[in-house]
Amino acid sequence: MAQETLKLIITRQDNPDSSPYVETFEVNYRKNMNIISALMETQRFPINADGEKTSPVNWESNCLEEVCGACSMVINDEPRQACSTLVDQLEQPIRIAPMATFPVERDLVVDRSRMFDSLKKVKAWIPIDGTYDLGPGPRMPETKRQWAYELSKCMTCGVCLEACPNVNSSSDFIGPAPLSQVRLFNAHPTGEMNKGERLDALMEDGGISGCGNSQNCVQVCPKGIPLTTSIAALNRDTNIQSFKNFFGSDSV
Repeated sequence: MAQETLKLIITRQDNPDSSPYVETFEVNYRKNMNIISALMETQRFPINADGEKTSPVNWESNCLEEVCGACSMVINDEPRQACSTLVDQLEQPIRIAPMATFPVERDLVVDRSRMFDSLKKVKAWIPIDGTYDLGPGPRMPETKRQWAYELSKCMTCGVCLEACPNVNSSSDFIGPAPLSQVRLFNAHPTGEMNKGERLDALMEDGGISGCGNSQNCVQVCPKGIPLTTSIAALNRDTNIQSFKNFFGSDSV
């Protein structure tokens, strides 16, 4: 890629109530730059392509190694992680926009509360009773541990929700990531004690019935999590749970 500058076309927004607008920047190019490096250039030299001084572009990032999930944004029309997206692998000019599924706070910074509220709804944690010295708990079978580990890679980046056509302002569907976390915590020997509660939450409005099986989520997940496999397994589990609820028995 023989070039000295890089053109970035960035969708910006000054605050949650203002209208979005597009601003173009030309930044110095370096081999093996990622999108975060390119955005840093706009902060070092906040001058747009027209030579006008402007405000530095705002975005979120933390780990810079595809672990925290904070730097999710739409790059060339695809939701992805800015830290692991290399400019050498992108078509030029590079178009960068905030994820549309979540409310914009400023520029590329979005409010992902919708996703975190969904995780609360499905109780995506292992409840404890305050004790800590009861010794080791039940062991998880190795075959189960292997696929559960894959689910545990979720970094709540929100990319799968951005790609899902059923997660939008007109829908209360919780999305693929919270669904997959239900399967993860229900597989845990201790978390399984609250399995019924999580499945009951999935049978409410916005739960698993909101999935349209577009399979976009599994295509864009930066960690390669088998989200559709989890959703298929949860379809079975919720059906069994509905029979248990109907007959009032755990023996079904």
